[in-house]
Amino acid sequence: MVPRRTALVEASITRFRPILMTSLSTAMGAVPLMLWEGAGSQSRFAIGIVIFAGVTFSTALTLFVVPTFYNLLARFTRSPEAIAHEVAALEAAAKHV
Repeated sequence: MVPRRTALVEASITRFRPILMTSLSTAMGAVPLMLWEGAGSQSRFAIGIVIFAGVTFSTALTLFVVPTFYNLLARFTRSPEAIAHEVAALEAAAKHV
């Protein structure tokens, strides 16, 4: 069994590039809304800012806050395999009674 922190670091490294690429492409897709001029440019600018800021903020949460909270809360949980082993042990003990 891999220690929780090691698994968390490996998973973060594996998921970093796909998360960053997806977020950057979405955020950059909002840049033309912010830069385009002409009729309705003020409303497009506001929508572009909301999209850009929202994607940037959610990316920061995904990359830093979620793994941190997982690391804090996971110590209070057990894997389904551990629970299955306990249930099997209890069933085996019940058969001998």
